[in-house]
Amino acid sequence: METTLGGTMRHHALLLLCVLCLSSVFGQVSYSVPEEMPKGSVVGNIAQDLGLDLKRLKSGKARVYTGNNVEYIGLNKDRGVLFIQERIDREALCGETTPCALDFQLILENPMEMFRITVEITDINDNYPNFTNAEKRFEISESAVVGSKFILDKAIDSDIGVNSLEKYQLTPTNNFILNLENEADGSKKVEMVLQTALDREKQAQISLLLTATDGGEPPLSGTMQIFVTVLDVNDNAPVFSRPLYRAKILENSPKGTSIVRVSASDKDIGSNGRITYSMSTSKPHLTRLFTVVKDSGDIILIGDLDHELSTNYQIGVEATDNGGLSDSAKVIIDLIDVNDNAPNIHIVSKSDFVLEDSPPETVIAMLSVNDPDSENSGKVECVLNHYIPFKIESTSNGFYSLVSEMHLDREQTNQHNITVTCSDEGVPSLSSSVTLTLHISDVNDNAPVFDRSSYEAYIVENNSPGLSIFTVKATDADWNQNARVSYILEDSSVNGVPVSSYVSVSADSGVIHAVRSFDYEQIKDFQLCVKAQDGGSPPLSSNVTVKILVQDQNDNAPQVLYPVQTGGSLVAEMVPRSADVGYLVTKVVAVDVDSGQNAWLSYKLQKAADRALFEVGSQNGEIRTIRQVTDKDAVKQRLTVIVEDNGQPSRSATVIVNVAVADSFPEVLSEFTDFTHDKEYNDNLTFYLVLALAVVSFLFITCVVVIISVKIYRWRQSRILYHSNLPVIPYYPPRYSDTLGTGTLPHVYNYDTCRTTDSRKSDCKFGRAGSQNVLIMDPSSTGTMQRIQSEKSILDEPDSPLEVSVFHTFLSMQC
Repeated sequence: METTLGGTMRHHALLLLCVLCLSSVFGQVSYSVPEEMPKGSVVGNIAQDLGLDLKRLKSGKARVYTGNNVEYIGLNKDRGVLFIQERIDREALCGETTPCALDFQLILENPMEMFRITVEITDINDNYPNFTNAEKRFEISESAVVGSKFILDKAIDSDIGVNSLEKYQLTPTNNFILNLENEADGSKKVEMVLQTALDREKQAQISLLLTATDGGEPPLSGTMQIFVTVLDVNDNAPVFSRPLYRAKILENSPKGTSIVRVSASDKDIGSNGRITYSMSTSKPHLTRLFTVVKDSGDIILIGDLDHELSTNYQIGVEATDNGGLSDSAKVIIDLIDVNDNAPNIHIVSKSDFVLEDSPPETVIAMLSVNDPDSENSGKVECVLNHYIPFKIESTSNGFYSLVSEMHLDREQTNQHNITVTCSDEGVPSLSSSVTLTLHISDVNDNAPVFDRSSYEAYIVENNSPGLSIFTVKATDADWNQNARVSYILEDSSVNGVPVSSYVSVSADSGVIHAVRSFDYEQIKDFQLCVKAQDGGSPPLSSNVTVKILVQDQNDNAPQVLYPVQTGGSLVAEMVPRSADVGYLVTKVVAVDVDSGQNAWLSYKLQKAADRALFEVGSQNGEIRTIRQVTDKDAVKQRLTVIVEDNGQPSRSATVIVNVAVADSFPEVLSEFTDFTHDKEYNDNLTFYLVLALAVVSFLFITCVVVIISVKIYRWRQSRILYHSNLPVIPYYPPRYSDTLGTGTLPHVYNYDTCRTTDSRKSDCKFGRAGSQNVLIMDPSSTGTMQRIQSEKSILDEPDSPLEVSVFHTFLSMQC
C-alpha cells in the first residue's frame, strides 16, 4: 500500500508515512517513502520483512552500510525498524533523475550476512514554480504586426511527475495571448503573441502577469511580472543567420574558451536595429557552464566540462533589438573526450590465505577493471609487480584473475604484497593500482634442526636427582603446530644400563634432568641421543648426540696409608737422642681417590707433646726434628698429624704417630708398657702383664740382634760413601714412590740427594718443582685410581710389609 500526503515546508505540515514493501527476493528489500519526512519517521520493519529475529540483529551487530554516502536511513535494532536519520531532499539528492532511490546494505556478523535494501524517494509537491527573473520588460513598437511573438522566460520547478510544471497563464489578455510550443528536449517554449495591434497613444505601458502552475495537489504557482513599453515604429525583428548552430570542444578546455559565435541581423536601422544576445535556457547548470557575450554573440566556456557526465549540451540563444523584437536559435555543443580518467579497479573476490603446497594456477583473486573514457582511452591492460610468483590473466571483458605461477614456500616468504597496476592506452596513459596482501599458510615440510651438531654438558657428582643438567634447543622453520618441537630421549644403554635410568628429557623444553645421583669414581662420562620431533602430520624429526661429563667433587677424605693405624698393636718410631736438627723421623703417606685439586694433599701437625721438637712437611708429610734432641725430652712422644685435601670445602684425615726418643732399646721398653696401657683393657691385669713381659723379652732379643747388625751395616756403608761421590737413593715406603707423579704425593719435585749412614750428615737439596709447582695429573685418572686402590689393598693385607714393627721403624729412620 502507498499513501502520499503533500504539504508545504513553508507551513511545516506534517508528512505522513508512505511505505511500500516492493519485494524481498534473494536478500533484497525495497521500500518507498516520500521526501522531506521528519527525522525518526519509520521507513519499514526490516526485521519482519527479512524474517530476522530481534536477537539476531543485536547478536549480529546489525548496521547499515552506505559506503562513503550520507546515512539518510538508520536502524533501530531494539524495534527492528528502519527510520529516517537525516532530512531527505529528493531534488538535492537526485535532481531530475527518476526514479530516485537510496541503495544501501544491512550487514550482520557471526555469521556474516548482507541484505540489499532499496528505498525509493518519491516526490512531493514542495517546490514552487520559479522564474529566473521576477520581472521582464519589453519595448514593443506600435507598428508590431498582429501575431508577433515575444519569448518569455520559462519557469523552473524542481519537482517531477505530476508535481512538475503543468501550465502557464497570462493575464490580462487584451493585447497578448500565451502560446506554448513543444521543443525537442521535451520542454515547452513560452511565447507571448500579439493578438491586437498596439496603439501607443491609447496605452503606452502594458502590465501583464505570467503565472506558472504545477500539477500538485494542492497546486503551487509562481509569477513573473511583464512590463511592455510601446515604442514607435520598430516593425522588424532580428533574424538569426541559421536556426541551429553546432560546435565541438575538448572536455578539458580551460575556462574562457570561445566555443562558437551566433549571429542575427535586423533590417531596421539605428537604435531599432541594434541587437543584443542572451541565453534563453531555463536549466541552471547550463548557465554555470556557458555564457553569451551580449554584443558579439560569442558563447564562452565559464565552467568545467566532463565528457563522462554528458557528451553534448543544447543552448537556447535569443537575439533582441532595441525595439524588443527578438529571435531565437539553438546551439548544440559536442564534447570531445580526452584521457582524464584512470582505470577503476574493483576487487570482486580474493583469498587472504593460501597453502604453500598449492599447485600452480591456483586462483588468488578476481578483479573487475573499467575505464569510463572512450575509444583507446578506455582500453585497459593490467600487470603485476616484478619478482613475485603470480600472474594476472584476463578472463572476460573487464574481468581478470590473479593466479599463482609456481609452487610457494612459506619459509622463504610468509606473505606477498601483490600490486596490480592497470593502465589505459590514452595519450598520455593513465594508470591506477591496488595492493593485495596474501598470507602463505604453512604445511609441515621442515624437520626440526638443532643449533649444534653435538653437545657437551657437565654435571658435578653427588648431584640431587631431578637436577637440570643441560638444555638442547631445536628450531623448526615451519609455523604454529608444525613448528612445535617435542624432545624425546632415544633408547640406548650405558654400561649395560638403560640411559633412561641416568637422565630424562623434558618433552616441551628440552631440559635434560638427572634421574640419579652420579659418582665420578664410578662413571666419568656417557652419551645419549635426543630426538626433536615437530607436531605436524606426519611428524618430522632429527637427532643429536649429547655427551654428559661428570665432574669430580671433593666427596672423599684422604686415606692414610702409612703409618698404618692398628687396633691393638703398638706402632712407634724411634729417634735417637743424638739426632740432629732435621732428622727424618718418618713420613706420613696418604692418598685421595678424588681427582684434580681435590686430591692435592697437605700435612699439618695438629697436636704434639712437644711442638718445639718436631715438624711436618706440608707437601711431603715428612716428620723431622726442628731442634737438637736433649736428655730432658720425654721418651714417649705422641704426634697427631692431620692430612687435608685442597677441595672446597676440604676434607681431612688424622693419623697418630708414636715416637720413642731413646738411644737404646731398654729405654723404649720402659715406656712401652705405658703405650700399651692406654690401649689395653684392665679386666685381667695379671694375664696382660705376663703376656707383655714375654713379648718384650722376645722383641728385646730380636732388636738387639737387628740393631747390632744394622749398626755394623751402616758403619760399613758410611765408610764406603765417605771415599766416593756416588749419591744415595732415598728410601720411600714400599710401592709408593713419588717420582712419577702418580697421585701418591700432591706435587712432583726434583731432588738432589746425598745420603750417608748418619742421617745427621745427609744432605737433601730441593730443586725447582716440576712444571713450575703445577700438579701434573695422569691423563688416565682411572688407571691412577686403580693403582692406588691396588696399592691400598696390598697395604691393608694382614701380612703387608707395613705392619709396622720396630724393625721397620729403624729402616724408615734411614730415609
